[in-house]
Amino acid sequence: MTTSTRGTRVPAVLVLEDGRTFRGRAYGAVGVTFGEAVFSTGMTGYQETLTDPSYHRQVVVMTAPHVGNTGVNDEDPESSRIWVSGYVVRDPARVHSNWRAKRNLDEELRLQGVVGISGIDTRALTRHLRERGAMRVGIFSGNALPDEGTMLAEVRQSPEMTGADLSAEVATKKTYVVPAIGEKKFTVAAVDLGIKGMTPHRMAERGIEVHVLPATATADDVYAVNPDGVFFSNGPGDPATADGPVAVMQAVLERRTPLFGICFGNQILGRALGFGTYKLKYGHRGINQPVQDRTTGKVEVTAHNHGFAVDAPLDKVSETPYGRAEVSHVCLNDNVVEGLQLLDQPAFSVQYHPEAAAGPHDAAYLFDRFVSLMEGQRA
Repeated sequence: MTTSTRGTRVPAVLVLEDGRTFRGRAYGAVGVTFGEAVFSTGMTGYQETLTDPSYHRQVVVMTAPHVGNTGVNDEDPESSRIWVSGYVVRDPARVHSNWRAKRNLDEELRLQGVVGISGIDTRALTRHLRERGAMRVGIFSGNALPDEGTMLAEVRQSPEMTGADLSAEVATKKTYVVPAIGEKKFTVAAVDLGIKGMTPHRMAERGIEVHVLPATATADDVYAVNPDGVFFSNGPGDPATADGPVAVMQAVLERRTPLFGICFGNQILGRALGFGTYKLKYGHRGINQPVQDRTTGKVEVTAHNHGFAVDAPLDKVSETPYGRAEVSHVCLNDNVVEGLQLLDQPAFSVQYHPEAAAGPHDAAYLFDRFVSLMEGQRA
């Protein structure tokens, strides 16, 4: 149950599963929420972050101290709703200012029932998460708060992200089509594991008609649309639980259909090829992560949102059931695998978000690379 915080200074408490506690003021809705505490290093793009389905069941800590300056508009959401389970900011904007704004961020959080907290030291919280790792958290707000022992016990009883199967909870329930912009050149079947709205739009800009399929789609569903290529999207949860999408991707690889995956789709490709996945200590989230494309040597600034990664060797080409594979992209901060490509058939993936919503446009060429694969297959 949630209520409004507008015009009030309602007390709020953030409690981490290791017992660290931060006290502040309610922001957005008043109530109780639980999730995995993660931090995002983006200095802008908060509206796209909030509506990214990959943040389902996560409490997002904004490292930028001042949030809400441009309010909320009706053009920038990446899905039909806010998906974060909680929101943590230091200094909410008291007045928003942007010609497209329809309302302030606090009001939007309240309208969608998102419990948040403000007025805490988010720098100290971020440093704690970097040192101890992402962990379960609860935000409690209202005038009758439980004692800290009770709050901590409730946090520790909440579900962990490891082992969570969440894609079907955020994906479309039925297939829909995003038409090509201008002349139609290709048809792509996109498996929705938590897709952002800008992703099919980026393909549509390149003459692709995109059929967005539910996360539960089978290989027969994929090929029923007679695709020139198959796309696997970003999404929330532990890739170790995604046996269904892995089986579908393996069927695509067996038919040698051009394939492109991003974020969760990269982890699905890793599993389909026989690699393992593992949970990162605190993950990569934000719009300023440096990645090197090892095929060109170019360094890109990229947008990320992932807490899991593929365990593949960086120093050699691997033999897989579908031919040779190699790591194509790597994070320059920590050498985490950020991309895979097959050398003997048209399939590749990246761990980040090339649709740039929000974020830099350095990785837009990846959609062109996908088009090139489909052109090559057609030729």
